[in-house]
Amino acid sequence: MTETNELVALVTGSTAGIGKAIALHLAREGYRIVLNGRREQDAIAPLIREIEAANGRAGSTRYIRGDIGEHSTRSALATAIDQRGALDVLVNNAAISTRERKDILELSEEELAHLLKINLVAPFLLTTTLIPFMQSTDRLRYIINISSISAYTASVTRADYCISKAGLSMMTQLFALRLAPENIRVFELRPGIIETDMTKPVKEKYDKLILDGLLPIARWGTPEDVARAVIGIVRGYHPYSTGSVINIDGGFHLRSL
Repeated sequence: MTETNELVALVTGSTAGIGKAIALHLAREGYRIVLNGRREQDAIAPLIREIEAANGRAGSTRYIRGDIGEHSTRSALATAIDQRGALDVLVNNAAISTRERKDILELSEEELAHLLKINLVAPFLLTTTLIPFMQSTDRLRYIINISSISAYTASVTRADYCISKAGLSMMTQLFALRLAPENIRVFELRPGIIETDMTKPVKEKYDKLILDGLLPIARWGTPEDVARAVIGIVRGYHPYSTGSVINIDGGFHLRSL
């Protein structure tokens, strides 16, 4: 591995929603971006043009199409990073939602295994695969795991998703401990009710809950809210922190009487 002065970021699940917003904000900070998702190459051509206009580096963006739950996709991502010399920021964002909301007692082994493979096992394995490209003695590098308020908020009809996000939270702590001597800082971002394609089916439900006072900051969150938190980390504003959780939830986590 040959290090360069170029900044490189990999964002998984970055063709839409939160991942797309993070990729664009990192590009505006000057990062060369490695994108990942399951959409066809032609479908994300406009996004690639937008990213390269943002960072001023034509031809610098790579798109690795595939499911990070598959070894072949993780291997292709590692190859793309190796070609760039090093990796400064890894954002583990790719995830799927519960296939079908059902009582926890009705959740099948196949459903549980499928979701955990993508939401928890895959980011764990991708992180361990990419660590050799992040070890550095001259500058901090960052792993940012996109979790959810579901890491601590129990939903008995979405047990598989909640378990995956709780696991990602512990994964953050484990890597933070192990990688601190390697100059790698690890953070967990916990988005709350964020307006994306994933939350469209429950928009009416959460519109009402927000109107009825669910959140101290009485609005939906946006992908840009999450992306701005990422930028605060990678700019080095938290040099004495690792394993930390940043809530991006409109104050949902607060308890009051």
